[in-house]
Amino acid sequence: MPDISNLAIESLPLAFGIIMAIIGLVFYTQALPGKFWQRFYAVLPGIVLCCFIPATLNSLGVFADGIGSQIYGFTATYLLPASLLLMTLSMDVPKILGLGWKAIAMFFAASIAIVISGPISLGIAKWVSPEMFTDDTLWRGFSAVAGSWIGGAANQAAMKELFGVSDDLFGMMILVDTTNASLWLLAILVMAKHSEKIDKFLRADSSSIDKVVKAVESYERDNARPATLNDLMVMFGLCFAMVGVAHFVGGQIAGFFAPYSWAVQYSFASSFFWMVVIITLIGVVFSFTKIRRLDHVGASKIGTVFIFILIAAIGMQINLAGIVSQWRLLLIGLLWMSIHVILIFIFARIIRAPFFFLAVGSNANTGGASSAPIVATAFHPSLAPVGVFLGILGYAVGTFGGYISTQMMRLVVG
Repeated sequence: MPDISNLAIESLPLAFGIIMAIIGLVFYTQALPGKFWQRFYAVLPGIVLCCFIPATLNSLGVFADGIGSQIYGFTATYLLPASLLLMTLSMDVPKILGLGWKAIAMFFAASIAIVISGPISLGIAKWVSPEMFTDDTLWRGFSAVAGSWIGGAANQAAMKELFGVSDDLFGMMILVDTTNASLWLLAILVMAKHSEKIDKFLRADSSSIDKVVKAVESYERDNARPATLNDLMVMFGLCFAMVGVAHFVGGQIAGFFAPYSWAVQYSFASSFFWMVVIITLIGVVFSFTKIRRLDHVGASKIGTVFIFILIAAIGMQINLAGIVSQWRLLLIGLLWMSIHVILIFIFARIIRAPFFFLAVGSNANTGGASSAPIVATAFHPSLAPVGVFLGILGYAVGTFGGYISTQMMRLVVG
């Protein structure tokens, strides 16, 4: 892949302007009536392009080092919690709970699939290339992947400390983690466009999901009205005030748990974990009050805008060129992810779970609370709270599941 790093964009506003232009161009073209664009976006949904185009530009060296991380840091700090609040406050909690037991079943099936796929993939890798396993380095390193794919970054860091993973190896495992998780995310977003066909293969009954979507759409039709300047100012003022509260309180709670090693292992010392929990709880509380009427003037749509900016920022973090330099470790990760996907498809077919539950349950593990709402949004914006809930659940079980998976890897290759 060519390198144009000497011409790399170092201006943060310009880089942000480029990814916003990409999002705008994608949405403009996918709304065009021409047959070409309709066929094009039937194959490559806009949500995929909003991630893949920035990833390609980043891999080509268009953006200077650190630019993507700065933009992602802003979006993760401000826009992610804002989107969670705006989408959650508009949800109908009883109807979300009415989705049934299969959503939770698919989440835990995805967790168990990751736990057992790790030892299987490392066992196969040792059989093919035994020279890679002369010491205990790799199974310890892959503990970080297990922690991340069942929980999130906090669980990944816990695995690093728990199993003594070196900084250099940890960096490689982050590459394995993000590359394979991003590929699976892109695959999910593409398949979401064809969820009805996949549901037929899974023999799934998606009526409960359809009821939620229809109820939300009916609610929007009956109550939607043009937004006034006053509406928007109240919405943004309340939204970002709550984001500030969630960050502050989350930091205080995380600081309280920080001295306790068990709390670190179970993400209780993570300010991000508590921020997501708090902002989601605030949104749930708001959904039972008159504040829910903010969705009449487009709260969930603005939340979706923030989600798409986050998607583009995630793309700026992906370096496709890294696939070449660490190809053997990446192949092990790809095998791990592939076994995971096969197992959850088998389980989904057995219990006849809709593809939506499979996709969100899997990504709530492999992507966490930051990307599970993105996956849910790809099916319908009203379903984003399901992704939030399962993403938070992933944090709760991530360290425990990662620990079990790592011990199994140790037994297989140690």
